[in-house]
Amino acid sequence: MSYESTRRTVLLGTGATGAAALVAACGGGGGNGSVSTDSPTGEGASSGPAGRVLATIDEIPVGGGRIFKDEEIVVTQPEQGRFKAFSAICTHQRCAVGSVSDGTINCPCHGSRFEIADGAVAQGPATRPLPAERITVEGNSIRLA
Repeated sequence: MSYESTRRTVLLGTGATGAAALVAACGGGGGNGSVSTDSPTGEGASSGPAGRVLATIDEIPVGGGRIFKDEEIVVTQPEQGRFKAFSAICTHQRCAVGSVSDGTINCPCHGSRFEIADGAVAQGPATRPLPAERITVEGNSIRLA
């Protein structure tokens, strides 16, 4: 038996392959696939160059945080001496978060707010927490891990 490729079978095969690739790329879930660990120096998986100094501990206010736009990371200090890091990309529609105030990380696009202690949703429309990022605190420096 002989099979001949027709324009229709080639187009159908290409379309199915493309659709499968699109579904795999978009995926379900909401995180970056990293495993977070709870430690006083940070969490999750880093998106920037390892070991690079982001800030000094004095630059991150207690009860607040600072956004590092180039690295797409927000570093917070929920309690004195306890630093956390999260993705600075909102889980609702991938806008960059715009501020940290009153104990939350705030997205300017649709009003989502996330807790500075664990990245949990404090106010929607986002339904998933901010993914944790990994940092280390060495002396006075906060570094990407």
